[in-house]
Amino acid sequence: MRMFRALLGVVVAVAGVVSGVPGAANAAPTAPFTVFTADIGDTGGFPIRNSGVWDAGNSQMSMNAYVGDGFSVYATWAGGSEYVDVSMRPPSGQSWRAGQTYPTLPLSDTENGMLNISSSGRGCSDSYGSITVRQVGRDPATQAATSFAASYEFHCEREPEALRGEIRWNSDLDYLAAVPNVGFLEFGTTVEVGATPVTRTVSFTSQGSASEVFGQARLGGADPAQFAITGDTCSGRTIAPGGTCTMTVATRASRSGEIYGNLVLPDNSSYGQRLLPLRYWAFEGVTGMYYPLAPQRLMDTRSGLGAPKAKIGAGQTVQLDVAGRGGVPADGVGSVVLNVTVTGPTASSFLAVYPAGESRPNASSINFPAGWLGSNNVTVKVGAAGRVAIYNRSGSTDVVVDVMGFYAGAQSVRNQAGVGGQYGSVNPTRLYDSRTDGGAIPAGSATEIWNDFGPDLNGHVRGLVLNVTAVAPARSGFLSVWSGDGPVPTSSTVNYGAGKIVPNLTIVKTRLCTDCGTPTAVPSFAVFTSQSSNVVVDLVGVMDDGKVPDGLRFRPLSPTRILDSRTGLGTAGALGANVTRKITAPSSVVATDTEALVTNVTAVSPTNNTVITVWPADLGLPKPTASNLNPAAGQIVSNAVFTGIGPRDAFNAHNLSGSTHLVADLVGTFWLYPGTASDPAAAKVAATPRFALLDSGSRAGPTG
Repeated sequence: MRMFRALLGVVVAVAGVVSGVPGAANAAPTAPFTVFTADIGDTGGFPIRNSGVWDAGNSQMSMNAYVGDGFSVYATWAGGSEYVDVSMRPPSGQSWRAGQTYPTLPLSDTENGMLNISSSGRGCSDSYGSITVRQVGRDPATQAATSFAASYEFHCEREPEALRGEIRWNSDLDYLAAVPNVGFLEFGTTVEVGATPVTRTVSFTSQGSASEVFGQARLGGADPAQFAITGDTCSGRTIAPGGTCTMTVATRASRSGEIYGNLVLPDNSSYGQRLLPLRYWAFEGVTGMYYPLAPQRLMDTRSGLGAPKAKIGAGQTVQLDVAGRGGVPADGVGSVVLNVTVTGPTASSFLAVYPAGESRPNASSINFPAGWLGSNNVTVKVGAAGRVAIYNRSGSTDVVVDVMGFYAGAQSVRNQAGVGGQYGSVNPTRLYDSRTDGGAIPAGSATEIWNDFGPDLNGHVRGLVLNVTAVAPARSGFLSVWSGDGPVPTSSTVNYGAGKIVPNLTIVKTRLCTDCGTPTAVPSFAVFTSQSSNVVVDLVGVMDDGKVPDGLRFRPLSPTRILDSRTGLGTAGALGANVTRKITAPSSVVATDTEALVTNVTAVSPTNNTVITVWPADLGLPKPTASNLNPAAGQIVSNAVFTGIGPRDAFNAHNLSGSTHLVADLVGTFWLYPGTASDPAAAKVAATPRFALLDSGSRAGPTG
């Protein structure tokens, strides 16, 4: 195309002093203008690599007008070797006329003008486009062009993407140029579906002679829903020459693969908008997935395992290493699920379990009176150096900690532990009650409990979320809940005193039972009791293999108090007999995609033995028959609670008898994973059971 530069004509040449990519001037250019602008849009930088403005301020330019109303532009960035080469002419036998648009091809004919654009060896073998003439000045005597202004559109290799811009030669007609500081926004190849968004910011600088007037920015292209505009100082603004505004875009990956989109910023240019391509590669990761473990002991202050061999004193905090122990990976873990047991406390107190390295929260993990023996399931975010902190408020007490599982916090977990599972909601259901099914389980023996969700789902179950209650045991002792594979574990799930009613939530790893008397293999688990005791087991949820539609993943939080009826937080005053209160989770701890909460609920000094039940609000759901907490009169007792929330981010809490204050501390939330969602835009799928229990049963299990 440089051949056109050799033709006779008038040459205008200017030398610039600025090197590199054409940049913004400090003040508006002044007429007459000799300039070439290019907005590469979504062309991928072909044939021109970057959007820009080439003029006397930044380039060495030559602009030629030659016989037949042809023009050529050749511009080299000052101090560099990059160049732009443009040539154009009207259709054969015609002259440029202001106000007319001419279709263009690589060679002109009687119906089409010619337009060729190349840059630093990047040319097009075939093309089409158009030139819209805005102004033509001519010598009255010769009719030779003395000034020229036009806008253009150029499609290389006949692709639909267009290069657009303005051309001015010795013209007093203003031009617009909103130049982005990047050719496209690249978010990289490490964008995980459903995980923390990746953000990028682009600035647009007004490099024309007139002000840019921007409209409302929007997203377009192939996958606009896979992006979100999260910052915008451009929309609705007028940007004077030399001024700058910024746009911030975030990923919203709901599927894997290569994702494309466009940031579209309407303006007052001849072509009406600035367009910036967006791109990233998304993959399905494991962040938020659950990994059940066979229970393993991490700490026992009675023996010195994992902590000094001494009771934890009043106001003392013990740091417990959890990463790299008991099956927990050494890194990449978001939260661990622990069973925390208190034994032999000298005073009424509570433990707070929280991420090491953070300030101790206004929250409790387990509450207990002097002399108590009991446990609570505690989900806690892993803190600095792979540790959690355990604080004791008053007196002194021995503490035993068993790990039950963990949630992935980063993709690195996949390399160490493979793919985990997602949480599936169920209608809370009573699976087993020994009081109506054979009587108390004898001391030193176990019962195996199987569950049938149907042949399509049974093989996907990897764990069950259960509320397990010891009822009126003959002596002080413990329950151990495990998959039933191998011997009874040395860890405990529920620790109980004689004659008490003691619940605890647990997430138990299951096994597929092929000889439980069912037509197909079914998930099962076993419950061992050290002393004769009745046992009640309620099903709360399911942990799958990550393949069942509408699975939920976990987002850890530092412990946060969201309910305290004593102070009016969440609700005011004690709950009376048969009273239901609606509790709304604060907007500071829930997101638009939050489906369910993981909390620690504490009943404070009920006046009667009672039952506390929690379930989603504002969905018209009846109160479940299963219970979450069974406090005795005068007790301060806690239990972990998983609950869905309704469309207004609320849950119901019901008290059966007497009156009691309630406290709830939030430790994490479940969110809908878009990679397996049947409808990523759906809201509150946790309220619709994903697993329906068809049948269950029990039989004698292994003995200890």
